[in-house]
Amino acid sequence: MGTAEEISPREAGVLELVGAHLSNAEIAARLFISVRTVESHVSSLLRKLEAPDRRALARLAPVPAGAGPSRPVLPAPLTSFVGRVSERAELAGTIRAHRQVTAIGPGGVGKTRLALAVAAEVAGEFGDGVWFVDLVPVTDPGMVAAAVAGALGLGEQPGRDLTASVLAALADRHVLLVLDNCEHVVDGVALFLERLLAACPRVTVLATSRARLMVPFERVSVVPPLSLDADGGSDAVALFMERAAAVGRPLDRPLDRSQRAQIVSICARLDGMALAIELAAARYPTLGFDGITAALSHPLRMLTGGSRADERHRSVRAALDWSHALLEPADRELLRWVSVFVAPFTAGAAAQVTGQDEGLVADVLARLAEQSLLTVTASMGRTEYRALETIRQYGTERLDEAGELAGARSRHLRWCLAEAAALAAPRPDRHARPDVAPDRRASSDVVPDWRASSDVAPDWRASSDVAPDWRASSDVAPDWRARFDLVADDLRAALAWAAERPEQRVDAFELARCLAELTFTRHLPDESQRRYEQAAALAAGPAAAASMLRQAAAVAGCRTAGDDMYRLRRAAADAARASGDLAGAAADLASAATIAFRFSSTFVRLPSTEDALALITEAREAVGGDPAARAALALAEAAVLADAFGAVQGPPGNTVPETMAHAGRAVELARRTGDPLAESAALDALTGAQSWAGDTFATAATARQRIALLSPLPVSPAATHELIDALGMASEAGLGAGDLRAARRWARQLADHPSLAEAGHRATCRLLMVAALAGDVDEVLAGSVRYRDAWRRGGSPARSILAPAAAGVAMVHGLRDDEDARREWQEIVVQLGSSPEHVHGYGAVFDAILLLHQGRAAEALERVAPEPRQVWKWVTWIWHHWYVALRSEAAVLAGSRDARAVVAEARAVVAGNPVAGAIVERAGALLDGDREALLGAADAFDAAGCPYQSARTRVLAGGEHAGRGAAALAALDLAPMRATGRGR
Repeated sequence: MGTAEEISPREAGVLELVGAHLSNAEIAARLFISVRTVESHVSSLLRKLEAPDRRALARLAPVPAGAGPSRPVLPAPLTSFVGRVSERAELAGTIRAHRQVTAIGPGGVGKTRLALAVAAEVAGEFGDGVWFVDLVPVTDPGMVAAAVAGALGLGEQPGRDLTASVLAALADRHVLLVLDNCEHVVDGVALFLERLLAACPRVTVLATSRARLMVPFERVSVVPPLSLDADGGSDAVALFMERAAAVGRPLDRPLDRSQRAQIVSICARLDGMALAIELAAARYPTLGFDGITAALSHPLRMLTGGSRADERHRSVRAALDWSHALLEPADRELLRWVSVFVAPFTAGAAAQVTGQDEGLVADVLARLAEQSLLTVTASMGRTEYRALETIRQYGTERLDEAGELAGARSRHLRWCLAEAAALAAPRPDRHARPDVAPDRRASSDVVPDWRASSDVAPDWRASSDVAPDWRASSDVAPDWRARFDLVADDLRAALAWAAERPEQRVDAFELARCLAELTFTRHLPDESQRRYEQAAALAAGPAAAASMLRQAAAVAGCRTAGDDMYRLRRAAADAARASGDLAGAAADLASAATIAFRFSSTFVRLPSTEDALALITEAREAVGGDPAARAALALAEAAVLADAFGAVQGPPGNTVPETMAHAGRAVELARRTGDPLAESAALDALTGAQSWAGDTFATAATARQRIALLSPLPVSPAATHELIDALGMASEAGLGAGDLRAARRWARQLADHPSLAEAGHRATCRLLMVAALAGDVDEVLAGSVRYRDAWRRGGSPARSILAPAAAGVAMVHGLRDDEDARREWQEIVVQLGSSPEHVHGYGAVFDAILLLHQGRAAEALERVAPEPRQVWKWVTWIWHHWYVALRSEAAVLAGSRDARAVVAEARAVVAGNPVAGAIVERAGALLDGDREALLGAADAFDAAGCPYQSARTRVLAGGEHAGRGAAALAALDLAPMRATGRGR
């Protein structure tokens, strides 16, 4: 066992966060290191602390503050691995020669212990470590990848299944993956391994199973019973002696002839089966050799007939039978009943399932542990028990024989429902229930009037300065994840059992619904969506099914799975119609049409405009006078008829008055419903319309209003999806209006949002844009590591929405004169997909900044040569003011003859924008040779939180100010500016 002195401070920090059940990506974001570095630390901790897997490692982490003391029970002794020298050497050699090895043998032969011993022996040969995955608690073959991901510390990346996430993480890794106890989910393991071995050429898999997996590359290694040499010097005898000593009665060494003969006889009767020998040795202190021999002579052994493998299985069964028979009646009953737990359980849990006193149950559990029928571990300051799978299956058979299986499963189901309810219980820091709208009267009065003239810029900075504290409603207690993880496998197993029994349908529905909510809180959106869909299938009626399908669609939105959002809202419409809720069906149909246009970039197979129009037509026929349905229909019309969201399948142009009218009507109708989510979606359409109209400040104000609406809401899939979208839009709109501090605030909240922990590229893209334009080099360099790491782990998706951030990082590396890094990030921009926005929007802005820094004013002017009205669609959202301002400075520094006219026109366009306005004033000061005006612009940049532009301005001011500016650039880790000749 390693010691604390052997663990570095960084490893200690990682261990603490592993103990909090954070994924590798979450740990990386918390510690500002790469995911690969976290993986290296976890692998090192597993080796140093001799922990078999991530769950065991979590148990070794510091106990969270406030955790209660453990209940005093007898701990199970740690046992050593005995013998099997030749088997270990043979299996290790097979692993070195083949990529997929399956160690097969009957239950109780010792497959797991052998696999662990061999894995430890060869660990040093795998550069990226050995990872152990316990499949015993997995009851659904479709959850195999989730179990592997959990062992690897991988979270779920939005838009990808967990298998794809695992393949991406292991694509270039040299690892040994140990999959233990595959036999009950063999189909799921086989499908997973076929994809894994094809995609990850340096991964080796060691599986244990009672039968072959039947997959390509498989090499079978049969695990034999322990050796039974006639002279007593066998592995079986050594195991008996070691386990007898462990329970308090060591045998004399050396053994006399009689003792050796008796042990050999016992081990032979048990066919060298490791589990059977351990159970017999546990009884040695009370029965002695004679008692064990007599017990093994009982007729239950039934060794006549059948194959040798069958005989070995019956040997284990016989040992279990007599171990069971020797127990007190209360002990036998409890051993049967705790077999319903698929994961480690506590004395309190066992007491609740059995209906017995917890103190008495704890005493019985201690006695069962003494007889090696249960193992004991400490976790989170409490004691947990677990039966080996062979013993658990035996207990289940005994339950069935006693006619108690259905009753025990039912009580386990009720316990699971209670545990799920406790995990979902409201906390003091939680807001009201999702279906209760907060008092929004104070905020609704400040919604910007979309009909007002945009000739005068409103004070958009004053409309919503309070940052939403979404952490107050989304954070859970420090130990919540660990508490959920302890019972999650039992919740899933109970649901699988109940879902197949009509008499349990009501409870199955409730558990599926609860598990959907809990897995969403645990940031497992793929499972959450599937559980909501499962709940819909189990619902008592179509109305409840429609509700669950809407929730599933919202989770699909959080996963950026547009196809699923669209499918599920249409399914919800069918269910609502079947329940007689025509207004609900109309709202669902309209929502599906909106999804097709509002989230068009998240689709694999994009619905056509004709499809969306057909949905709107169908919704109109059923809408009636229902306010919510009318609001949903108005939003769909704004999205599809007026292209308020600028959809992929939308027209190349936009009729601004029509778009404003449709969006404004959608906002009015949504506001009447009192539903902040509906109003936020309508306001999103209005931001698009205002952007098309060129009203930068109204766009920013409306985007900020969405934050004010959503901030008080409790956490739910729909609210989370809407808030993430709103934070991104508010950050971009603030950036476009020059409010870098607000833009940074929204972008920081987006980067820290727990739902985006596994999608660091999506989480950080806005923050990188803000930091790049502000000149915050440290923020760019730190954030770009997370961005690039997550983007690559996510399969390097070609998502044009991510490209501005990458272009900003490339620009910063150019400002640092790091051409190698700049080329690398330019290649990422290319891989993300070129677009007209890159050519004329953000690409032109970032290129112009860099070219001006390098003294290449003529090239900068050429880069922004098109008149803004010529490239309107590509600069209108964020980049319009930046484009116009930089164009004016390039014209001045390049000595353009119409520079004065360009500056005058730019000054009128950007009025009210603190950053773009300062750039234009700097251009005018350069044109007029006005040093005082230049220094005033530098102060304006400082006030706006734009240190790069401030330093640049002081350099341009010349004289003593140039030295201060150069020093400021150096402090930002940027290269010196190069001189530019300018005309008058």
